[in-house]
Amino acid sequence: MASSNFVDYVKINCKSGNGGSGSAHMRREKFVPKGGPDGGDGGRGGHVILRGNKQLWTLLNLKYRKHVKADHGVNGSKQKSTGADGNDVILDVPLGTIVRDPDTGDQLFEINHDGEEKIVVKGGRGGLGNWHFKTSTLQTPRYAQPGEEGSEGWKILELKLLADIGLVGFPNAGKSTLLSVVSAAKPEIADYAFTTLTPNLGIVSYRDHRSFVMADIPGIIEGAADGKGLGLRFLRHIERNSALLFMVPADADDIKKEYEILLGELEKFNPELLDKRRILAISKCDMLDEELIEEIKASLPDVPSVFFSSIVKQGIAELKDLIWEQLNKQ
Repeated sequence: MASSNFVDYVKINCKSGNGGSGSAHMRREKFVPKGGPDGGDGGRGGHVILRGNKQLWTLLNLKYRKHVKADHGVNGSKQKSTGADGNDVILDVPLGTIVRDPDTGDQLFEINHDGEEKIVVKGGRGGLGNWHFKTSTLQTPRYAQPGEEGSEGWKILELKLLADIGLVGFPNAGKSTLLSVVSAAKPEIADYAFTTLTPNLGIVSYRDHRSFVMADIPGIIEGAADGKGLGLRFLRHIERNSALLFMVPADADDIKKEYEILLGELEKFNPELLDKRRILAISKCDMLDEELIEEIKASLPDVPSVFFSSIVKQGIAELKDLIWEQLNKQ
């Protein structure tokens, strides 16, 4: 997925349609010169609706559509004819799209299923025609109810990626390189921090024609949960992953400490993330000999771990086996 085409945050102005006015028509026919009220109701104004679409992976289709406006309802007419409802505007979004109030930051709802529809702003109700107001003492009401005005407001749409396994690590830990080796994804790779600025997804082939989805999350820095860098934008993508693969390079000063810092950032952002299955992967292990690997193993935290090298493809099969085992663990 090209980084320029990956959009996970948009702000749009949504305006629903006004309801149509009720009719104050009085029945007038050749042999009924003084018929009673027969004004119909106005139609409902159009809603603005979000609909989940499993074929979409990005909010790109809404990036340049800042204003969304639904149609107004049609006014009622004679013979108790109800006006047509205004056309709804339906916006297709990827699964995992969250809608927030821009002023409070509160989450309004989330789209998680294909075909699921949620109303962002409701259209105004149509007004009642004059026949509704006929009573025993008021036989010919010559007034009707006006239509209700629609709603308008800005909404923030955020996307959380859905993947089986999410790669978590500091910048330059080798996450993008791993994804490029085990899948057909082609993330940008370079020897400096923050090469990856948007998440990348790759489908990883496994034994017997099975597969799982891996997400390369942009590198986390210490303090990301407090909003440093683009931490909050990155961290939300981790919430919808089934399991997390913590990556620490073999040349790190203290592998266990780096793992604990990463874990701490996730806990500060959302403590529920600690309930996900975790794997610790030591990358760039082609720099180590067997003796050094055994020495490092003794100091690792108590989580399933594996040593691998994307460059020489060492330990890749073992890494896939461990991921599959964790994803399918009861």
